[in-house]
Amino acid sequence: MRMSVIVPVYNVADYLPACMDSLLAQRCDDWELILVDDGSTDGKSPKLCDEYATQHPDLFRVIHQANGGLGAARNTGIEAAKGEYLLFVDSDDTLAPDCLEQLSAWIEESHADMYVFGYLYVTEQGEQPGEARLSELNGRPVTLAQMPEMLLDSPSACFRLWKRELFADGSIRFPGRVWYEDLCTTPKALLRAKSIVQKPNVFYRYLLRPGSIMRNDNLRRNLEILNALETVRAYYESEGALDQYRAWLSYLAVDSVLAAARRVLLSDPNADYLPDFLNYVRKEYPDYRSNPLLPRLGKKKLILLRLLEGRHYKLAQTMFHIVNKLK
Repeated sequence: MRMSVIVPVYNVADYLPACMDSLLAQRCDDWELILVDDGSTDGKSPKLCDEYATQHPDLFRVIHQANGGLGAARNTGIEAAKGEYLLFVDSDDTLAPDCLEQLSAWIEESHADMYVFGYLYVTEQGEQPGEARLSELNGRPVTLAQMPEMLLDSPSACFRLWKRELFADGSIRFPGRVWYEDLCTTPKALLRAKSIVQKPNVFYRYLLRPGSIMRNDNLRRNLEILNALETVRAYYESEGALDQYRAWLSYLAVDSVLAAARRVLLSDPNADYLPDFLNYVRKEYPDYRSNPLLPRLGKKKLILLRLLEGRHYKLAQTMFHIVNKLK
């Protein structure tokens, strides 16, 4: 079988039909769909999964399990998959109708370990804030060593087609019940992949909605980005690749903690854990200020970095509010 599409499901009865409609509209035959009901409690999502499987028994498989989080649901799908390649689709998102057909054609061209494609962010009102910007889009197979800037692209698992062999030995899996599970996982697969292809085709529509994980009000959970960054750093060290990619991982750490700290600052500049973000960078990458990649951050992020270094948190919040009003 060419592809397995893995869809974790948790209390998304209002959104699942649109996701399923986009998958059923695919112009491709050689694939399977695995719905992993991750202990839904809404009374509707599990029934919807079973109804789709009953209506399309040759295409759908449903797995019901106790709640373990998004990462655990994906891992269940990985273990059950029969396809040579894996595509992860969140249950509130949708695919372009030619997605699987085009991915299948790409596989025939190059048989790469990973394919990266474009995506759109879409609001519930149908607005499109912007689309993906990938590091290079010439479509030729490359390795991370040839293009280390791929570490700086969005780590989302959903904007990639993964060869199942990347997960074969069990050392790469998505952590369960955490934020930033993609950041924990994708950089490891990038290092392992022998060939990666990036193309500009926009296949994925990512729904921005209030109930999604990254729009959650539990601000302290942004600290979990530090665990994700450390997981990646430790993996590269264990693979003997830390020195080779140190500058890129240092930049990734700075850019990531700026994003997480910004989410906290916008709501609570008095949060007592705000220093923890930059303290991690100082501990693991003490020379981050001399990193030649740092100017890539751009003027706004460099100003934010200065404010965090000086612990000027309220000033940073004021700056964000002013910028937002000027937009």
